[in-house]
Amino acid sequence: MTQPRTTLQLRSLVRRNGELELSLAEEPVPEPKPHEVIVRVEASPMNPSDLGLLFGAADMKTARASGTPERPVITATVPEAAMKAMAGRLDQSMPIGNEGAGVVVAAGASPEAQALLGKTVAMLGGAMYTQYRCLPAAQCMALPEGTTPAEGASAFVNPLTALGMVETMKREGHKALVHTAAASSLGQMLNRICLADGVELVNIVRRKEQAEILRAIGAKHVCDASAPTFMEDLTEALASTGATLAFDAIGGGKLAGQILNAMEAALLRKSTEYSRYGTPIHKQVYIYGGLDRGPTEFTRGFGMTWGMGGWLLFNFLQKVGPEDAARLKARVAAELKTTFASRYTKEVSLREALQPEEIAVYAKQATGEKYLLNPNRA
Repeated sequence: MTQPRTTLQLRSLVRRNGELELSLAEEPVPEPKPHEVIVRVEASPMNPSDLGLLFGAADMKTARASGTPERPVITATVPEAAMKAMAGRLDQSMPIGNEGAGVVVAAGASPEAQALLGKTVAMLGGAMYTQYRCLPAAQCMALPEGTTPAEGASAFVNPLTALGMVETMKREGHKALVHTAAASSLGQMLNRICLADGVELVNIVRRKEQAEILRAIGAKHVCDASAPTFMEDLTEALASTGATLAFDAIGGGKLAGQILNAMEAALLRKSTEYSRYGTPIHKQVYIYGGLDRGPTEFTRGFGMTWGMGGWLLFNFLQKVGPEDAARLKARVAAELKTTFASRYTKEVSLREALQPEEIAVYAKQATGEKYLLNPNRA
Protein backbone atom coordinates (compact mmCIF):
# COMPACT_ATOMS: atom_id res chain seq x y z
CA MET A 1 0.00 0.00 0.00
CA THR A 2 1.24 3.48 -0.89
CA GLN A 3 1.37 5.97 1.96
CA PRO A 4 -0.64 9.13 1.20
CA ARG A 5 1.21 12.45 1.40
CA THR A 6 -1.74 14.79 2.05
CA THR A 7 -5.23 14.60 3.52
CA LEU A 8 -8.31 16.78 3.17
CA GLN A 9 -9.67 17.70 6.60
CA LEU A 10 -12.75 19.49 7.92
CA ARG A 11 -11.84 22.44 10.18
CA SER A 12 -13.80 24.73 12.50
CA LEU A 13 -12.65 28.25 13.36
CA VAL A 14 -14.29 30.80 15.65
CA ARG A 15 -12.88 34.27 15.02
CA ARG A 16 -12.64 37.07 17.56
CA ASN A 17 -15.13 39.09 15.52
CA GLY A 18 -17.85 36.55 16.38
CA GLU A 19 -17.81 34.59 13.13
CA LEU A 20 -17.69 30.81 12.77
CA GLU A 21 -15.97 29.48 9.66
CA LEU A 22 -16.18 25.85 8.50
CA SER A 23 -13.84 24.86 5.69
CA LEU A 24 -11.74 22.09 4.16
CA ALA A 25 -7.97 22.26 4.52
CA GLU A 26 -5.25 20.16 2.93
CA GLU A 27 -2.82 18.90 5.55
CA PRO A 28 0.37 16.80 5.29
CA VAL A 29 0.19 13.16 6.41
CA PRO A 30 3.17 12.46 8.70
CA GLU A 31 5.42 9.43 8.43
CA PRO A 32 4.14 6.97 11.06
CA LYS A 33 6.35 6.49 14.10
CA PRO A 34 7.10 2.88 15.12
CA HIS A 35 3.96 2.66 17.29
CA GLU A 36 1.64 4.45 14.84
CA VAL A 37 -0.57 3.57 11.87
CA ILE A 38 -2.17 5.55 9.06
CA VAL A 39 -5.85 4.83 8.49
CA ARG A 40 -7.89 5.65 5.40
CA VAL A 41 -11.01 6.98 7.15
CA GLU A 42 -14.18 5.67 5.50
CA ALA A 43 -16.79 6.33 8.19
CA SER A 44 -17.16 8.73 11.12
CA PRO A 45 -20.42 9.45 12.96
CA MET A 46 -21.68 13.00 13.45
CA ASN A 47 -22.37 12.70 17.17
CA PRO A 48 -23.72 15.57 19.33
CA SER A 49 -20.28 15.91 20.94
CA ASP A 50 -18.75 16.38 17.47
CA LEU A 51 -21.37 18.90 16.41
CA GLY A 52 -20.78 20.88 19.59
CA LEU A 53 -17.16 21.43 18.55
CA LEU A 54 -18.01 21.84 14.87
CA PHE A 55 -20.56 24.62 15.38
CA GLY A 56 -19.35 26.03 18.69
CA ALA A 57 -21.93 28.49 19.99
CA ALA A 58 -22.85 29.74 16.51
CA ASP A 59 -26.45 30.30 15.49
CA MET A 60 -26.61 28.01 12.46
CA LYS A 61 -29.78 29.71 11.27
CA THR A 62 -27.41 32.49 10.16
CA ALA A 63 -25.25 30.09 8.09
CA ARG A 64 -24.01 31.45 4.76
CA ALA A 65 -22.32 29.46 1.98
CA SER A 66 -19.33 30.61 -0.08
CA GLY A 67 -16.14 29.14 -1.51
CA THR A 68 -16.11 26.76 -4.49
CA PRO A 69 -17.78 23.39 -5.20
CA GLU A 70 -14.45 21.70 -4.41
CA ARG A 71 -13.72 23.81 -1.32
CA PRO A 72 -17.02 25.01 0.15
CA VAL A 73 -16.98 27.40 3.10
CA ILE A 74 -19.74 27.98 5.65
CA THR A 75 -19.83 31.04 7.90
CA ALA A 76 -22.27 31.77 10.72
CA THR A 77 -22.66 34.30 13.51
CA VAL A 78 -21.84 33.56 17.14
CA PRO A 79 -24.17 35.60 19.40
CA GLU A 80 -22.27 38.15 21.47
CA ALA A 81 -23.61 36.64 24.70
CA ALA A 82 -22.05 33.28 23.77
CA MET A 83 -18.57 34.56 22.89
CA LYS A 84 -17.28 34.28 26.47
CA ALA A 85 -17.75 30.51 26.33
CA MET A 86 -15.66 30.43 23.12
CA ALA A 87 -12.66 32.26 24.64
CA GLY A 88 -10.48 29.15 24.79
CA ARG A 89 -10.73 28.41 21.07
CA LEU A 90 -10.75 31.86 19.43
CA ASP A 91 -8.74 32.10 16.19
CA GLN A 92 -7.74 28.42 16.40
CA SER A 93 -8.56 26.20 13.43
CA MET A 94 -9.78 23.00 15.06
CA PRO A 95 -10.11 19.45 13.65
CA ILE A 96 -13.37 17.59 14.33
CA GLY A 97 -14.54 14.01 14.91
CA ASN A 98 -14.02 11.90 18.04
CA GLU A 99 -14.18 8.47 16.42
CA GLY A 100 -14.29 6.66 13.12
CA ALA A 101 -13.34 3.55 11.19
CA GLY A 102 -11.37 2.65 8.12
CA VAL A 103 -8.54 0.58 6.68
CA VAL A 104 -4.91 0.74 7.84
CA VAL A 105 -2.83 1.68 4.78
CA ALA A 106 0.58 2.22 6.42
CA ALA A 107 2.16 1.21 9.71
CA GLY A 108 5.21 1.87 11.83
CA ALA A 109 7.84 -0.76 12.54
CA SER A 110 6.51 -2.06 15.86
CA PRO A 111 4.80 -5.49 15.92
CA GLU A 112 1.59 -3.90 17.26
CA ALA A 113 1.41 -1.47 14.34
CA GLN A 114 2.41 -4.02 11.70
CA ALA A 115 -0.27 -6.42 12.95
CA LEU A 116 -2.95 -3.91 11.89
CA LEU A 117 -1.68 -3.31 8.35
CA GLY A 118 -4.50 -3.94 5.88
CA LYS A 119 -7.04 -4.45 8.67
CA THR A 120 -10.34 -2.63 9.11
CA VAL A 121 -10.19 -0.82 12.45
CA ALA A 122 -12.28 1.43 14.67
CA MET A 123 -10.48 4.47 16.11
CA LEU A 124 -10.84 6.88 19.01
CA GLY A 125 -8.65 9.95 19.19
CA GLY A 126 -10.16 13.05 17.59
CA ALA A 127 -9.63 14.69 14.18
CA MET A 128 -11.52 11.92 12.35
CA TYR A 129 -13.22 14.16 9.79
CA THR A 130 -10.24 13.69 7.51
CA GLN A 131 -9.32 11.39 4.64
CA TYR A 132 -6.28 9.89 6.41
CA ARG A 133 -5.52 9.78 10.12
CA CYS A 134 -2.17 9.00 11.73
CA LEU A 135 -2.51 7.79 15.32
CA PRO A 136 -1.08 5.25 17.81
CA ALA A 137 -2.00 1.63 17.14
CA ALA A 138 -3.19 1.47 20.77
CA GLN A 139 -6.05 3.83 19.86
CA CYS A 140 -7.32 1.39 17.24
CA MET A 141 -9.47 -1.70 17.63
CA ALA A 142 -9.31 -4.36 14.92
CA LEU A 143 -12.86 -5.10 13.82
CA PRO A 144 -14.16 -8.66 13.43
CA GLU A 145 -13.75 -10.19 9.97
CA GLY A 146 -16.52 -9.06 7.63
CA THR A 147 -17.29 -5.85 9.54
CA THR A 148 -17.49 -2.75 7.35
CA PRO A 149 -16.15 0.68 8.38
CA ALA A 150 -19.75 1.96 8.56
CA GLU A 151 -20.63 -0.82 11.01
CA GLY A 152 -17.58 -0.02 13.14
CA ALA A 153 -17.68 3.78 12.96
CA SER A 154 -19.54 4.18 16.27
CA ALA A 155 -17.70 1.44 18.15
CA PHE A 156 -16.40 3.71 20.91
CA VAL A 157 -18.33 6.80 22.04
CA ASN A 158 -21.94 5.62 22.26
CA PRO A 159 -21.24 1.98 23.26
CA LEU A 160 -18.69 2.87 25.94
CA THR A 161 -20.87 5.72 27.22
CA ALA A 162 -23.84 3.36 27.59
CA LEU A 163 -21.70 0.69 29.26
CA GLY A 164 -20.11 3.40 31.42
CA MET A 165 -23.52 4.42 32.73
CA VAL A 166 -24.27 0.88 33.89
CA GLU A 167 -20.76 0.52 35.31
CA THR A 168 -21.11 3.83 37.20
CA MET A 169 -24.43 2.66 38.61
CA LYS A 170 -22.81 -0.49 40.01
CA ARG A 171 -19.72 1.28 41.35
CA GLU A 172 -21.75 3.96 43.14
CA GLY A 173 -24.20 1.56 44.75
CA HIS A 174 -27.38 2.34 42.80
CA LYS A 175 -29.68 -0.40 41.51
CA ALA A 176 -31.48 1.20 38.56
CA LEU A 177 -31.04 4.02 36.04
CA VAL A 178 -32.84 6.99 34.52
CA HIS A 179 -31.89 8.26 31.05
CA THR A 180 -33.11 11.32 29.15
CA ALA A 181 -33.33 11.84 25.37
CA ALA A 182 -33.75 8.10 25.61
CA ALA A 183 -34.83 7.34 22.03
CA SER A 184 -31.43 8.40 20.67
CA SER A 185 -28.99 5.88 19.20
CA LEU A 186 -27.20 5.82 22.55
CA GLY A 187 -30.49 5.49 24.40
CA GLN A 188 -31.53 2.49 22.33
CA MET A 189 -28.15 0.87 22.99
CA LEU A 190 -28.58 1.46 26.72
CA ASN A 191 -31.99 -0.21 26.57
CA ARG A 192 -30.54 -3.28 24.89
CA ILE A 193 -27.76 -3.47 27.50
CA CYS A 194 -30.18 -3.13 30.41
CA LEU A 195 -32.57 -5.72 28.99
CA ALA A 196 -29.69 -8.17 28.52
CA ASP A 197 -28.15 -7.49 31.94
CA GLY A 198 -31.38 -7.34 33.95
CA VAL A 199 -31.00 -3.67 34.91
CA GLU A 200 -34.15 -1.60 35.45
CA LEU A 201 -34.18 1.53 33.28
CA VAL A 202 -36.51 4.53 33.29
CA ASN A 203 -36.55 6.24 29.88
CA ILE A 204 -37.53 9.90 29.46
CA VAL A 205 -38.45 11.17 25.99
CA ARG A 206 -39.94 14.39 24.65
CA ARG A 207 -42.51 13.10 22.16
CA LYS A 208 -45.09 10.32 21.88
CA GLU A 209 -43.47 8.82 18.76
CA GLN A 210 -40.16 8.51 20.62
CA ALA A 211 -41.91 6.58 23.37
CA GLU A 212 -43.28 4.21 20.74
CA ILE A 213 -39.77 3.60 19.35
CA LEU A 214 -38.56 2.48 22.77
CA ARG A 215 -41.57 0.33 23.59
CA ALA A 216 -41.10 -1.43 20.24
CA ILE A 217 -37.63 -2.59 21.33
CA GLY A 218 -38.85 -3.82 24.71
CA ALA A 219 -38.49 -0.80 27.02
CA LYS A 220 -40.68 -1.23 30.10
CA HIS A 221 -40.63 2.22 31.71
CA VAL A 222 -41.06 5.14 29.28
CA CYS A 223 -42.12 8.62 30.41
CA ASP A 224 -43.09 11.35 27.95
CA ALA A 225 -42.01 14.77 29.25
CA SER A 226 -44.62 16.45 27.05
CA ALA A 227 -47.51 14.56 28.69
CA PRO A 228 -49.60 16.40 31.32
CA THR A 229 -49.10 13.44 33.68
CA PHE A 230 -45.30 13.40 33.26
CA MET A 231 -44.34 13.98 36.91
CA GLU A 232 -46.86 11.41 38.13
CA ASP A 233 -45.68 8.89 35.52
CA LEU A 234 -42.03 9.52 36.38
CA THR A 235 -42.58 9.20 40.12
CA GLU A 236 -44.46 5.93 39.59
CA ALA A 237 -41.64 4.52 37.43
CA LEU A 238 -39.02 5.56 39.98
CA ALA A 239 -41.00 4.01 42.82
CA SER A 240 -41.31 0.79 40.83
CA THR A 241 -37.63 0.55 39.90
CA GLY A 242 -35.93 2.22 42.86
CA ALA A 243 -33.78 4.26 40.46
CA THR A 244 -31.70 6.93 42.21
CA LEU A 245 -29.17 7.65 39.44
CA ALA A 246 -29.90 9.58 36.25
CA PHE A 247 -27.89 10.49 33.16
CA ASP A 248 -29.17 13.63 31.46
CA ALA A 249 -28.35 14.44 27.84
CA ILE A 250 -30.42 17.65 27.84
CA GLY A 251 -28.46 19.76 30.33
CA GLY A 252 -30.44 22.99 30.26
CA GLY A 253 -33.95 23.61 31.52
CA LYS A 254 -35.83 22.07 34.43
CA LEU A 255 -35.64 18.34 33.68
CA ALA A 256 -32.67 17.47 35.92
CA GLY A 257 -34.40 19.10 38.89
CA GLN A 258 -37.69 17.40 38.06
CA ILE A 259 -35.92 14.03 38.13
CA LEU A 260 -34.44 14.71 41.58
CA ASN A 261 -37.82 15.85 42.90
CA ALA A 262 -39.51 12.74 41.52
CA MET A 263 -36.81 10.53 43.06
CA GLU A 264 -37.46 12.12 46.46
CA ALA A 265 -41.23 11.72 46.06
CA ALA A 266 -40.78 8.04 45.17
CA LEU A 267 -38.52 7.44 48.18
CA LEU A 268 -40.95 9.22 50.53
CA ARG A 269 -43.58 6.60 49.70
CA LYS A 270 -41.49 4.05 51.59
CA SER A 271 -40.26 6.39 54.32
CA THR A 272 -41.49 5.65 57.85
CA GLU A 273 -40.00 8.68 59.60
CA TYR A 274 -40.20 12.39 58.83
CA SER A 275 -36.98 14.38 58.51
CA ARG A 276 -36.74 18.03 57.61
CA TYR A 277 -33.57 17.09 55.70
CA GLY A 278 -35.44 14.73 53.39
CA THR A 279 -34.77 11.05 52.74
CA PRO A 280 -31.26 9.80 53.58
CA ILE A 281 -30.73 7.91 50.30
CA HIS A 282 -28.42 9.67 47.86
CA LYS A 283 -30.01 10.85 44.63
CA GLN A 284 -27.67 11.72 41.73
CA VAL A 285 -28.07 13.31 38.31
CA TYR A 286 -25.11 13.36 35.94
CA ILE A 287 -25.34 15.79 33.02
CA TYR A 288 -23.41 14.32 30.11
CA GLY A 289 -24.83 16.29 27.17
CA GLY A 290 -26.04 19.72 26.16
CA LEU A 291 -28.99 19.40 23.81
CA ASP A 292 -30.39 22.45 25.62
CA ARG A 293 -27.64 25.05 26.04
CA GLY A 294 -29.69 27.20 28.40
CA PRO A 295 -29.14 27.33 32.18
CA THR A 296 -29.92 24.30 34.33
CA GLU A 297 -32.84 25.28 36.57
CA PHE A 298 -34.22 23.45 39.58
CA THR A 299 -36.49 24.01 42.56
CA ARG A 300 -35.15 22.23 45.61
CA GLY A 301 -37.76 19.86 46.89
CA PHE A 302 -35.49 16.84 47.22
CA GLY A 303 -33.93 17.21 50.66
CA MET A 304 -30.22 17.43 51.37
CA THR A 305 -28.93 14.07 50.12
CA TRP A 306 -28.42 14.66 46.44
CA GLY A 307 -25.87 15.53 43.80
CA MET A 308 -25.77 17.07 40.35
CA GLY A 309 -22.62 17.15 38.26
CA GLY A 310 -20.97 16.39 34.96
CA TRP A 311 -20.02 13.00 33.51
CA LEU A 312 -17.56 12.54 30.65
CA LEU A 313 -16.64 9.27 28.97
CA PHE A 314 -12.92 9.99 28.76
CA ASN A 315 -12.73 10.83 32.47
CA PHE A 316 -14.65 7.65 33.27
CA LEU A 317 -12.24 5.48 31.23
CA GLN A 318 -9.26 7.00 33.04
CA LYS A 319 -10.92 6.39 36.39
CA VAL A 320 -11.70 2.71 35.81
CA GLY A 321 -8.24 1.99 34.40
CA PRO A 322 -6.96 0.06 31.37
CA GLU A 323 -8.03 -3.41 32.54
CA ASP A 324 -11.71 -2.54 32.99
CA ALA A 325 -11.68 -0.33 29.89
CA ALA A 326 -10.37 -3.31 27.88
CA ARG A 327 -13.15 -5.49 29.30
CA LEU A 328 -15.80 -3.01 28.14
CA LYS A 329 -14.20 -2.66 24.69
CA ALA A 330 -14.12 -6.45 24.31
CA ARG A 331 -17.87 -6.59 24.89
CA VAL A 332 -18.42 -3.89 22.27
CA ALA A 333 -16.37 -5.83 19.70
CA ALA A 334 -18.28 -9.04 20.43
CA GLU A 335 -21.72 -7.39 20.14
CA LEU A 336 -20.99 -4.75 17.49
CA LYS A 337 -23.70 -5.95 15.09
CA THR A 338 -26.33 -6.59 17.77
CA THR A 339 -26.37 -4.67 21.07
CA PHE A 340 -24.17 -1.86 19.76
CA ALA A 341 -25.40 -1.60 16.18
CA SER A 342 -25.84 1.97 14.91
CA ARG A 343 -28.10 3.21 12.14
CA TYR A 344 -27.69 6.34 10.06
CA THR A 345 -30.08 8.43 8.00
CA LYS A 346 -27.55 9.41 5.36
CA GLU A 347 -23.89 9.14 4.38
CA VAL A 348 -22.20 12.36 3.23
CA SER A 349 -18.77 13.38 1.95
CA LEU A 350 -16.64 16.18 3.39
CA ARG A 351 -17.96 18.57 0.73
CA GLU A 352 -21.56 17.46 1.19
CA ALA A 353 -21.25 18.02 4.95
CA LEU A 354 -20.69 21.71 4.18
CA GLN A 355 -23.86 22.15 2.13
CA PRO A 356 -26.48 24.35 3.86
CA GLU A 357 -29.32 21.93 3.12
CA GLU A 358 -27.44 19.07 4.83
CA ILE A 359 -26.42 21.20 7.81
CA ALA A 360 -30.07 22.17 8.28
CA VAL A 361 -30.86 18.48 8.84
CA TYR A 362 -27.97 17.13 10.91
CA ALA A 363 -27.59 20.27 13.05
CA LYS A 364 -31.04 19.59 14.55
CA GLN A 365 -29.65 16.45 16.26
CA ALA A 366 -33.11 14.95 15.90
CA THR A 367 -33.92 11.34 16.77
CA GLY A 368 -33.58 9.15 13.67
CA GLU A 369 -31.64 11.75 11.66
CA LYS A 370 -28.04 10.89 12.47
CA TYR A 371 -25.51 11.38 9.67
CA LEU A 372 -22.41 9.33 8.82
CA LEU A 373 -19.44 11.16 7.31
CA ASN A 374 -17.28 9.34 4.76
CA PRO A 375 -14.23 11.57 4.13
CA ASN A 376 -13.19 9.44 1.14
CA ARG A 377 -16.58 9.53 -0.55
CA ALA A 378 -16.31 11.20 -3.96
